Amino acid sequence: MEETEKIQPHSFETRPHKTLLTLAVPVLFSLVAEPLTGLVDTAFVSRLGADPLAALGVGTMVFSSVFWIFGFLGIGTQTEVSQSLGKGNEDRASSLCWLAVGLSLLLGSALALSVYPLLGVIAEVMGAQGEVMSLACDYMSYRLIGAPAILVTLSCFGSLRGYQDMRTPLWIAVGLNAMNIALDWALVFGVGPFPALGVSGAALASSFSQWFGAFWAVIEVKKRYGLNFNFGMKDVRRLFVIGGDLFIRTGSVCLFLLLCTRAATKAGAEAGAAHQAIRQFFVFLALFLDAFAISGQSLVGYFIGRADTFNARRVASLVCWWSFGTGAVLSLLMLIGKQQVSWLLVPEEAAAVFAPAWLAVSVLQPVNALSFATDGIHLGTGDFGYLRNSMFTAVLISSLGIAAIEILRPEHMLLWIWIVSGIWTTLRAVFGMVRIWPGIGRAPLKLAKPVIA
Repeated sequence: MEETEKIQPHSFETRPHKTLLTLAVPVLFSLVAEPLTGLVDTAFVSRLGADPLAALGVGTMVFSSVFWIFGFLGIGTQTEVSQSLGKGNEDRASSLCWLAVGLSLLLGSALALSVYPLLGVIAEVMGAQGEVMSLACDYMSYRLIGAPAILVTLSCFGSLRGYQDMRTPLWIAVGLNAMNIALDWALVFGVGPFPALGVSGAALASSFSQWFGAFWAVIEVKKRYGLNFNFGMKDVRRLFVIGGDLFIRTGSVCLFLLLCTRAATKAGAEAGAAHQAIRQFFVFLALFLDAFAISGQSLVGYFIGRADTFNARRVASLVCWWSFGTGAVLSLLMLIGKQQVSWLLVPEEAAAVFAPAWLAVSVLQPVNALSFATDGIHLGTGDFGYLRNSMFTAVLISSLGIAAIEILRPEHMLLWIWIVSGIWTTLRAVFGMVRIWPGIGRAPLKLAKPVIA
């Protein structure tokens, strides 16, 4: 008699808290590496004067928005790989890694070739003029060299995280960002044999380091999971369907953030300055919350692939509790550190506008944490259509609130803008939670009703 094959238990089943934290901590540090490098870029270029710094601001804003749109190459690959592993289909999992790399090279090259002739128009639309426009075009043209590399790295990180390998992306992120900083110093100011290239040097430093990171990531994927081109058109279509859903979702987020910034700017210079400071801090806090979301995405995807809804729901519950607790701690720290943040980031004349809005954002953090947590959970289940629709609905409702603020112009406009932002985040969290508990609609995590004999 043949012995029945037993499925080896996942470490989460025996050590859930330890497993989640083991995954989340490396993700956090890999996420923090990039914005820290961005701060170093800004510090170096700021020494060149106002025009180069303004050009850097234009270029980085454009490229951040563009590459955010292509995030599906990492997010979709992570979900599909983790679910394939849960099903025991390692051949499909490894082939998806190389499909994502191939698409990244094609899309990155197409992006560079199509955008290059439009750089002047893009810079003008962003408000650049004169010397700033010239420098911004130079910066963006050199950054385009690294466009395929950025997408390849995104896809490889998605593949590795789909395999629940969070440490390798961390080391790659640290390595390429360390190289970027070193090249910044050499190419911006001119060190040894390197000429002083100014803001163009910062762009070249980024592109060279991104190709370094891309080659490193590809080598790691090949070394660990082999070279496998056994994917088909069905897999290609699946990634593009995911891309379509995430494009609408990401576009909705960008639209709402743009409307908030516009409303704050219309409220006056003080409100605009305070809003910028709060928004930058808000984005930084998101890194802490995204670490649990990304880890939860891989774990949920694995258990969904294994048709183990019970443990997938356990992951969802644990991710929500850890995220909520982290949000509560961040909320407390924000309340304690209000004066220090105001002194560091806010002009003195904007401090009075800043204080009430900061209080609203501080109180918001636990709910904000749940919105990130549930996003990661539903990405893991592959529930991309629901995420698209729920985000679009939340943005539509909240945008009406921002429009009302612009029309009515109440006292403390910035406070009201962030209250509406809180409504937006709360709607996201509620939509995310009810899809799990009790599980509205065709919820992937809904437990099957027991059959009554």
